[in-house]
Amino acid sequence: MYSDLTSELDSILGDLAPGRAARARDVESVAPTHREGARNLVDYASLRRHDLRDLQDRLLDVGVSPLVGCEDDVEAALRAARAALAALGGQDPTRFADRRTTAEARAAGDAALATHAEALLGAPRPGRSGRVMVTLPSSAADDPGLVLGLAERGMGLARINCAHDDPARWEAMIAGVRAAERAVGRRIPISMDLAGPKLRTGPVALGAPVGRARVTREPGGGVVEPARLWFTRDGIDPAGAPTPPPTRGRPPLCVRVDPRWLAARTPGDVIEVPDARRLRRRFTVVSVDAAGVLAEGDRNAWVRDGTLIDCDFERTRVRGIPAVPQRIRVHSGDRILLTVDMEPVDPPRSGAEIRLGCALPAVVEALTVGDRVLFDDGVISAEVIETATPGATDAPWVRLEVVRCREGGRWLGSEKGINVPGLEVDTPALTEEDRRSLGFASRHADLVAVSFVRTRGDVADAVEALAAAVSESGREVGLLLKIETRQAYRSLPDLLLEAMRHDRIGVMIARGDLAVEMGFESLSEVPRNITLMCQAARVPVVLATQVLESLAKTGIPSRAEISDAGSAQRSECVMLNKGPYVAEAIETLDAIHSRMGRIQRKALPLMRHVDSWG
Repeated sequence: MYSDLTSELDSILGDLAPGRAARARDVESVAPTHREGARNLVDYASLRRHDLRDLQDRLLDVGVSPLVGCEDDVEAALRAARAALAALGGQDPTRFADRRTTAEARAAGDAALATHAEALLGAPRPGRSGRVMVTLPSSAADDPGLVLGLAERGMGLARINCAHDDPARWEAMIAGVRAAERAVGRRIPISMDLAGPKLRTGPVALGAPVGRARVTREPGGGVVEPARLWFTRDGIDPAGAPTPPPTRGRPPLCVRVDPRWLAARTPGDVIEVPDARRLRRRFTVVSVDAAGVLAEGDRNAWVRDGTLIDCDFERTRVRGIPAVPQRIRVHSGDRILLTVDMEPVDPPRSGAEIRLGCALPAVVEALTVGDRVLFDDGVISAEVIETATPGATDAPWVRLEVVRCREGGRWLGSEKGINVPGLEVDTPALTEEDRRSLGFASRHADLVAVSFVRTRGDVADAVEALAAAVSESGREVGLLLKIETRQAYRSLPDLLLEAMRHDRIGVMIARGDLAVEMGFESLSEVPRNITLMCQAARVPVVLATQVLESLAKTGIPSRAEISDAGSAQRSECVMLNKGPYVAEAIETLDAIHSRMGRIQRKALPLMRHVDSWG
């Protein structure tokens, strides 16, 4: 009855030794703290080369654990299953495993992962199994109180995106985090994300400098919050301009005016504001203080930079309204000429071919007829229908036809992401800008996230660059590998073994890019597979992209994202992106972590008592 099962398990156990021999040099090269994790990772990779579904079903049929939770120690789990089959067949199970050894091996794997997670990500809050990483908005550089509020709500790690802001503002954010650490009495590690090679659309020419003050309406059309203008003194550094007071509804349109005109304003003043659509609007001053003047109106207003406004026959011009970024309307069937020219382009007239730059010339050069090109997180899908003649003297280009776009079209602007599923381009993961940012991070941050790693060479480069940077700073800085491409997913064992040469490592699962690269239908399977492989390697995981996104942006969560956040608890850390309601999202996720920590340990459900069942 059990012979087929025992033969299959013996065959799988027999595969472990050749797998270890083939990877012996890799295992010996990792840091001593990762030696056992590397060995177990190699075993897990050997195990997952088998299709285990039928075997698991048949093990379950005879009452033997179907290898669930084997990631803690693969060999111990296989031997425990083999010992159970031996006992059921009337043989001596201790030839294969004993209960104490199995329990110790599993506990050691679990403890090693917890130790590595705490060293890299800090300790979880009491009663929680995971941590909450929060992306700091640019405003955190000017508002230490914002950072403290996030820490008090449950932020476990702070993330700074090096694709935005500059070292001076990064330093201000870091100072806010360190102050918040002291205030709440616990460590809050700082992660700095390197920008990586930017596969994005080129610039679209700027339009007119026009800003919009908008009312907020109820579904029936009535105004529930007015449009607002925030006036501050002209002649001061825009970066240091006072921020408007907190208000409900849409944020005020911020403008600068002559200081003498501003000083003459009092509550109740009515300001005549010409609308760029040749309309006239009226705004009434509602508050005046040393920072500025706030005025409200009951209708939308489009205000052009330099517009002459009037109050009691005193006139002044508004300044500080930036040029409006233009966008291009894209429809199914449109043609796009994708080039390496990064000069700003004007939106074409309706029906004309769209011209777009691509930030990575190597991608344009590598594309061939029939390749898919996705824009803006995959919402626009196009296919290559023509390429430049090889050896042509003009700059490389490809012509695309849009094959999928929502009905009515979609706006596409500057700096939108481009994905080319399946295309492998020899572009290093670390740019020169990243290397400069890495130097800063080695002096100030606790871990560095490297974007768009695809090959073992990318990881080796990152490990060596980080080692060189920290040797100068004398600090211990962890390394996060961001897994966001099909190539990285398929090479994950190699990437992990290379990264394990560094003491403190982790993996960030960038679900958004993975979904675009591999198809949204794979979104439930791929992150889970990455999490399980990292568990086998005893490497902590950060789950990222769109966790509680609706809640963070609107204040109202969807049912689906609450379920998603519960599943995310299987990782050691969950990343929240910025949004006006991110503090509420932190509290919600922290509560989910607290609750799910009692009923879930990684991939293993834990069955607590259910009161209503008796």
